[in-house]
Amino acid sequence: MAKIQAIKGFADLFADESRLFTFLEQSARAVFSRYGFTELRTPLMEFTDLFCRSIGTETDVVQKEMYTILDSKGRSMSLRPEATAGVMRAYVENNVGARESVSKFFTTGPMFRHERPQKGRMRQFHQINCECVGPKEPEADAEMIGMLMVFLETVGIKNITLQLNTLGCAECRPSYRTLLHDWLTQLDREVLCDDCKRRMETNPLRVLDCKNPKCQEATQGAPLMMEHSCGECKDHFAVVKKSLEGQNIAFEINHRLVRGLDYYTRTAFEVVSANIGAQGSIAGGGRYDGLVSSIGGASVPGIGFACGMERLVLLLQESENTKLEAPQSDFYVIALDDSCRASAFSVTQDLRREGLSGSMAFETRSIKSAMRQADKSGARFALLIGSTELEANSVMIKNMESGAQEAVLCANAAVFIREGK
Repeated sequence: MAKIQAIKGFADLFADESRLFTFLEQSARAVFSRYGFTELRTPLMEFTDLFCRSIGTETDVVQKEMYTILDSKGRSMSLRPEATAGVMRAYVENNVGARESVSKFFTTGPMFRHERPQKGRMRQFHQINCECVGPKEPEADAEMIGMLMVFLETVGIKNITLQLNTLGCAECRPSYRTLLHDWLTQLDREVLCDDCKRRMETNPLRVLDCKNPKCQEATQGAPLMMEHSCGECKDHFAVVKKSLEGQNIAFEINHRLVRGLDYYTRTAFEVVSANIGAQGSIAGGGRYDGLVSSIGGASVPGIGFACGMERLVLLLQESENTKLEAPQSDFYVIALDDSCRASAFSVTQDLRREGLSGSMAFETRSIKSAMRQADKSGARFALLIGSTELEANSVMIKNMESGAQEAVLCANAAVFIREGK
């Protein structure tokens, strides 16, 4: 019978890798809580219309990448391809804005997109997200970006570049979009990839973001949003840059940075690593002032970002400075014959109740074989119970590093191990 394998793009994460994911999550909680962010857990599945209205029907995510099903009532539901839409749905549905003028959330967990799996990019992937809803001021943008950079520094991510752009607002972007569309129509369409030929009509800004070298060369002289944004957008972006400089955060302007989701306005940003391949984005986000109203809420501004955890893990694995060792086991209990197994089992559970970690060898083996198993477990101490120990209600404790061993009453075993004798 053929083996059942994991679905392509869906990975099993064993201890070494899971430990890095846990490290990232714990570090995120520690850093973000200092900025007043609280954790929110949203469903993995939402009504498809949420993503159509928020992300945009013309985006690649909605058109080609979502995992969508119909339920028994014929309603379309999709596994979440990103976290922000679900957070905003929860914000609106639970009327959070009526209780808080500023709401700060962070989320962690899996997302799902049916795209080509590649290094650091899976079909089930994991993100750390932060969303700040309420403030319209540019200092909120700078604080969010600054918090992201502090988080990346905290976990040990180095050799990265922060890229910035401004995408305009509802007032100035429509005229720029028309200008860009008209400029693109003058190009020889054959120099553009098939995706850009479609995007040119549906979302011309995405043409600038294409990673195809021929498309990038063809659009080298395209008009820039930064030069055609309104005065308010220019002032907003100027304060963002000044506030980042005040935090000693280096950045570069990337006029091609438009992000892949339609809800972004004004500030857009990405953090890029040169150590992860051609598409080196490891984190990114931006302002989304019209997102809440697009899903039925009030007209409330907001800004957020997401970190791709698989890509961060890849960078951590390649770093010589990041060594997360498995926690060492305290003990390994061995019953030397079947008559001692009940006592060995009882000692094992008592030690765990005392806060120690370890295992018991369920199978009765020779002393030599059992000690090899104890050594393989990495435990600091091996505890042996034979007929002599059983009669004396004691246990023989061997220090696996020094080789010293001593008979200790079962009642005193936890203290003996904790003191590391």
